[in-house]
Amino acid sequence: MVQLTLPKNSKIQTGKTWNEKAEKGRWKKFVIYRWNPDDSDNPSLDTYWIDQDDCGPMVLDALMKIKGNIDSTLTFRRSCREGICGSCAMNIGGKNNLACLQAIDDIKGDVTIYPLPHMNVVKDLVPDMTNFYAQHRSIEPWLKTSSPMPPTEWRQSKTDRENLDGLYECILCACCSTSCPSYWWNSDRYLGPAVLLQAYRWINDSRDEATGERLDDLEDPFRLYRCHTIMNCAKACPKGLNPAKAIAELKKLMVERRV
Repeated sequence: MVQLTLPKNSKIQTGKTWNEKAEKGRWKKFVIYRWNPDDSDNPSLDTYWIDQDDCGPMVLDALMKIKGNIDSTLTFRRSCREGICGSCAMNIGGKNNLACLQAIDDIKGDVTIYPLPHMNVVKDLVPDMTNFYAQHRSIEPWLKTSSPMPPTEWRQSKTDRENLDGLYECILCACCSTSCPSYWWNSDRYLGPAVLLQAYRWINDSRDEATGERLDDLEDPFRLYRCHTIMNCAKACPKGLNPAKAIAELKKLMVERRV
């Protein structure tokens, strides 16, 4: 039987407990992944106690409380705090979500927080998004036209605009792509749910005139067809979008143009 052994540096150790809960208050235990590339230590899980009576209601509030009052070395991304920028995407309680949208009270028991899965880690809760952004750029996410520029603007009917609903709202947080097993194992070639959703967004835009070119670019055994409709992406999306449906529509277009 084949025996697989994890590399020594990949094993997660028990880390520090930074503070203790007091007798009074609504205390919640946060167990957070820590890793610093500047030392040779293995990743660890550090423990923090937060009094919810002295903290905002969201997981991001707790993280900011920890960084501001307990441990300034904790590293994570955040920006808008309103579910718009996608910066604070992480794995919370075993599910990918935005920390600014995840209520602490909705998590039963301890709150475990890891970086987005199956991405290289820059530090602590910060994943390396380089490949993800490069894949997004590869689909050329902008209008491509061959017609002469109109004197004022590219017009679009109300109905055509409504066809973009459920597509344009994607904030590129990568929650869906990093919940997809096909993307875990083939992220070097498979574009993943988020990028394919964006690819369909531009193909489905009535103002765009490069549908054939865009479909040609997706005609590859890996770039599109690694999707097996597991539906993790739709379940993970914090904006309630359905990348699997968009991927199915892309596959349908591929078939239709061969007829």
